[in-house]
Amino acid sequence: MRKIISFMHISLDGFVAGPNGEMNWIKVDEEIFDHVGKRISETETALYGRVTYQMMENYWPNAGKKPNASKHDIEHSKWYNNAQKVVLSKTMKDTNLTNTTIISDNLSNRINEIKQQAGKEILLFGSPTATHALIQQNLIDGYWLFVNPIILGQGIPLFVNIKDKIKLKLLTTQQFTSGVTELNYIVDRQ
Repeated sequence: MRKIISFMHISLDGFVAGPNGEMNWIKVDEEIFDHVGKRISETETALYGRVTYQMMENYWPNAGKKPNASKHDIEHSKWYNNAQKVVLSKTMKDTNLTNTTIISDNLSNRINEIKQQAGKEILLFGSPTATHALIQQNLIDGYWLFVNPIILGQGIPLFVNIKDKIKLKLLTTQQFTSGVTELNYIVDRQ
């Protein structure tokens, strides 16, 4: 069965965005882009909430074609255009979206159907609202977190309204020169 891995940048105090959704505190550089790019290139399915999907769709399809496109923009744009995209949204309609499936109801059943399909892990990019919904349904299998060296004090938390403890097993860690630390966890279902 395929696993859903939540990929998030997070503050030391557990926020994924500021109070108004701001993410200008997130540290990214070539070292992180290269590291993340390797893992992303090994998967073919991206999972998004509506807001994150629309943000990605406004940038990535043509980012690699711009005259001043970075190596990261070229590589990620190519990956994005070929990836299967799954979007959780109650308002979007599936109107000829390339490589895109919209899930608006029966979340648990629809996600489990996708997890049963052949393929590699499914990366859930950002999307705090979608992440919260999937956590409530016990559908996330791992967390790939990039802890940024900042305390926000307030904002949009990664974990809210957790009914039962979620036991995690640490797989890997890596520290980057920017001070960001990667934590790669799998949910321990035993």
